[in-house]
Amino acid sequence: MEPDGTGLQVWVTGSTDGIGRETAATLVAAGHRVVLHARDQARAEQARAAVPGAAGVLVGDLASLADTRELAAAATEAGLFDVVIHNAGIGGGAPRRSVTGDGLELIFQVNVLAPYLLTALMPAPRRLVYLTSGLEAQGTAALDDLQWVRRPWDGMQAYSDSKLYDVALAFAVARRWQGTLSNAVDPGWIRTKLGGPNATDDLPEGAETQIWLATSDEEAATVTGRYFKRRCELKANPAATDPAVQDGLLAACAELTGVELPA
Repeated sequence: MEPDGTGLQVWVTGSTDGIGRETAATLVAAGHRVVLHARDQARAEQARAAVPGAAGVLVGDLASLADTRELAAAATEAGLFDVVIHNAGIGGGAPRRSVTGDGLELIFQVNVLAPYLLTALMPAPRRLVYLTSGLEAQGTAALDDLQWVRRPWDGMQAYSDSKLYDVALAFAVARRWQGTLSNAVDPGWIRTKLGGPNATDDLPEGAETQIWLATSDEEAATVTGRYFKRRCELKANPAATDPAVQDGLLAACAELTGVELPA
């Protein structure tokens, strides 16, 4: 169905398949104006076909700082979003450390630096949702080695760390932007390309909490600086709630990108 003009303006990153596409399609079906995001033009066409009611698709590779800056500019030009859902991310099964064209460790750049840069460069929406993982509980806040330069490479630990940093980013934004509701969501272990065939949960379960946080006026959903799974608030890794860790992460991201998060 086409949006009727009364819904929210929502942008969902990483919405060509999996949880992101399910989130976007459900929001479109509810009458919201949803803009998708794809890594390249080929995947953008796939996204348009999969979610025909979407308002458009923005294209940009989050493994490129230049692309991410251009993506932020395109998203800003597309209009003021009520909600941005930072869904895009990559897994941690790589047996060796990979570096992007920017010379940055791949998992950290896509999972952490990209949502930071998009947040910093775009106008503040009313609501922000950052997808994390239950593995954030195993994450370590290694602010002196965010990109695994000095430590022996461990792909799953790098992924867990990135998911911890996503929660810390959500909480840091909540502290700094009092007019924005900023929260983190663990979607669960969902049967997707990333989650794999042995995952325990179906796609609708993986999308429901971020949709709720994006659209609901319930008291439980209109909070900020919280961590949720299945609409229930969870205790995050203590490092994510530490203002020193949050501020250290923001400072590191600002140094790497040359862009500070606006106060």
